[in-house]
Amino acid sequence: MSHKKQDYTKLDELAEILKDAPDEVFIQPHNVPDPDAIAASLGMYYLLSQRGIKKLSIVYDQEIEKANSLKMLELFNVPIIQASRAATLGAEDWAVLVDAQKGNANITDLPVNEVAVIDHHEHCGDKGYRFMDIRPEAGSCSAIIADWFFENEIEPPMHVATALLYGIFMDTDNLTRGVSNLDINMFYRLYSLSDISMIVELKGHDISAGDLELYAEAFKTVEIYDELAFLRLLNVNDSLLGAAGDIVVSVAGVNIVVAYAVRDKGIKLSIRSVNPKIKANDLVKYLTEGCGVGGGHDNMAGGFIPKENLNASRDFGTFLKHRAIAYFEKHN
Repeated sequence: MSHKKQDYTKLDELAEILKDAPDEVFIQPHNVPDPDAIAASLGMYYLLSQRGIKKLSIVYDQEIEKANSLKMLELFNVPIIQASRAATLGAEDWAVLVDAQKGNANITDLPVNEVAVIDHHEHCGDKGYRFMDIRPEAGSCSAIIADWFFENEIEPPMHVATALLYGIFMDTDNLTRGVSNLDINMFYRLYSLSDISMIVELKGHDISAGDLELYAEAFKTVEIYDELAFLRLLNVNDSLLGAAGDIVVSVAGVNIVVAYAVRDKGIKLSIRSVNPKIKANDLVKYLTEGCGVGGGHDNMAGGFIPKENLNASRDFGTFLKHRAIAYFEKHN
């Protein structure tokens, strides 16, 4: 498959902007990076390094707990640091947001100047970026970054190709969820450049023994109404919340899952839908309307309701179920 190099590519444009950075350049994925965010960030790190961008790091805000994400950091030697440990992080630094956008519930507004964004979620509006590559039709951010490699005729090294392949694989749920032609084409092109034994190893680290206990408790809370299932988890991170929803949506007869976790600062929501009439991003916006934020894709979405916006006299679980059922009955 030929792919003629463009005269002036997105990578050229971004690198030209970043050369004027007054201090460090940070690549920032969402707060709890999943395999797609990690792979896309690693790919961007390599590309910018190839274009001579110095003082470059990947930074994220919260703990990475999911077993396969932690395994990726180890296998691919990802140069990533938690924001609280990045002593030099400051207003003079620039950030390239990857797999996230300013204003989303899943990304902390760090004390940096966010000059660029590369993402596959729906566009959140102009936030003053100097560069944007936002493709909501793509099923993964890794596919967008892979496209950057090939349009610049840069062959990704084996570890980067493998990470990107795995990122596409995971975010599209084995090429079955929200997958686009771009995801399929990039998967095909990356496959021969990748170390499949590393993919097999990662597949053996999808969950940890500790995750099993959390899932076991969570699955006891499952309630099903028609095609709609509700799931409550303890104070877990975003990745585990979404992964639990993925398991429940695979139950026969269940096509929509509303998973939620009560946290110190509020309620985190994760939605999964394989019902074409019920779009996950529309449902989460409906559930958080007037009290929180939410967004995502047709098949998967997330949201957050701050504690101060919750009615202390009303049980949140009951409120959430009534609201979701009302939406389901109206749109199904």
